[in-house]
Amino acid sequence: MALSIILLYLSPLFLLGENAHIRVHDNLDSNLAWYKVLDESNMLFGSVNSTIPQIINGLPRNALGTEFSGIVWLHAIFPTMTAYVISQGITRFFAFIGMYLLLKKHYLREPKYMLITVGTALAFALTPFWPSGMLSTLGMPLALWAFLNIRDGESGWRNYLVLALLPFYSSFVLGFFFFLFALGIFWLVDVIRGKGWNWRFFTSIAFMTSVFLLVEYRLVYSFIFDDEPNTRDEYFHARLPFWWVTRLTFKNFVLGHTHVMTVHGLFVLLVTILALCLVIFKKIWKQEKVFVFLFVLNFALSAWYAFWFYKGWLPLTERFHFLDTFNFARFHFLRPLVIYMGFALGLKIILDQSQALKSTIPYFILGQIVILCLFNDEIIYRKKPSVKEFYAESLFQDIEDYIAKPLESYRVASIGIHPAIAQYNGFYTLDTYNNFYPLTYKYAFREIMEKELLKNKSLRTYYDEWGGRCYIFTDQLGKHYMFKKNSKERLNNLQLSVKPFKELGGEYIFSALPIDNAKEIGLQLERVFESDSSVWKIHLYKAM
Repeated sequence: MALSIILLYLSPLFLLGENAHIRVHDNLDSNLAWYKVLDESNMLFGSVNSTIPQIINGLPRNALGTEFSGIVWLHAIFPTMTAYVISQGITRFFAFIGMYLLLKKHYLREPKYMLITVGTALAFALTPFWPSGMLSTLGMPLALWAFLNIRDGESGWRNYLVLALLPFYSSFVLGFFFFLFALGIFWLVDVIRGKGWNWRFFTSIAFMTSVFLLVEYRLVYSFIFDDEPNTRDEYFHARLPFWWVTRLTFKNFVLGHTHVMTVHGLFVLLVTILALCLVIFKKIWKQEKVFVFLFVLNFALSAWYAFWFYKGWLPLTERFHFLDTFNFARFHFLRPLVIYMGFALGLKIILDQSQALKSTIPYFILGQIVILCLFNDEIIYRKKPSVKEFYAESLFQDIEDYIAKPLESYRVASIGIHPAIAQYNGFYTLDTYNNFYPLTYKYAFREIMEKELLKNKSLRTYYDEWGGRCYIFTDQLGKHYMFKKNSKERLNNLQLSVKPFKELGGEYIFSALPIDNAKEIGLQLERVFESDSSVWKIHLYKAM
């Protein structure tokens, strides 16, 4: 029944295909276009020093990740939406199996807990995870199951197979680095508590870490051997005051984070609070020490995430540069595992300790599953463009046909739409969304919009102290990149410098909005493109 519900949850993707509505942020606006660009660049196995010429006149190949990632191969073999559906199915299936095995084997062994085990595993599998993260967070229960088996003395090949294969369908820096670090602390605590050195457990942690480092060899090379300054060197995170990060702690504790959404703020949080009250009232701290630990850890991870941005870190980040280049706030990526294990153990406590509340357990589980189903992409993003409308292939084919020159012979940039759209359609772009590219390019591109950045401190800080969105920013539009064809907005005082744009090879600008002072800044309107199958109206400007 649980697996049938997962299939039903995924059915809009199967039935609608390109007409489905899916996440835009860090998905349509980036990763899905990157997979296509990487496949078509013939640089899938490019050297660690190679570049992708289609993006910013040569985006480092290493910026698009390892060729040993399963999701990269799915997109190399299948069309975009087919690959996307398969990836969703793989991730949610193994999320369910992993949480089911973990709870059944190590925490809820008795048959009376079966509803809690299956219900929690199903809810965990339906969480709206970040698609390109794959099993980076949702694979943690399966990995923990294997590690706990090994810790308990099992030597079965299945455990090591899990640890060997997970790195090929997950990310080291977007989940498992923090998980393996936590497992290392777990092993050390065992040693300190006198449980022995357990070298088999330690070796299994080292084994999985080694596989990850081999799979992510491009990341290792870039971090250790690449000495060219890149945009990570100008990422400054420690800027928020104490009151702000305190508020962020509680906000994250209740609502979660966009990349590790758990939708736990209603039923899951209520269950864990009720269970904690029972633990306190009945004084069963030792009996339920795992649950108590998970509750405290959950809050601690939220606090760690929030306080990572506290300006008090500044003296340390200035002294130790790696604290800026590596995002240690991502320890909070452990929270989906922690929250749903806490949910299961909380339900167990209610079942065992409260006759009055035990009858509510099926309703808590059902309520959580229903609310997760309401967070289905097709519901949440129904007012956003569909995949077909977003990438607008027929519209951009018309633009390519109109320009009538080889795509590699000129460069374009976009205003009011994400550059990933042009990239997906094969155009060579001067703009992009990526947080790993040379600082020299960041500075050169900045000259195009320097006057616009001077008008807007927020945009200036956003670009100068991060730069992940190497976009043509305008004071008038701010951080808005999706102006549809029915928009009444017009750019009426745009101050761009065409000379540095042309020096980078720029020839055309795809603007979602009309530019009233185009001639004054050296742009000539060539033609306006729109179609019924696209939500965009593209004003094609040529640099004079």
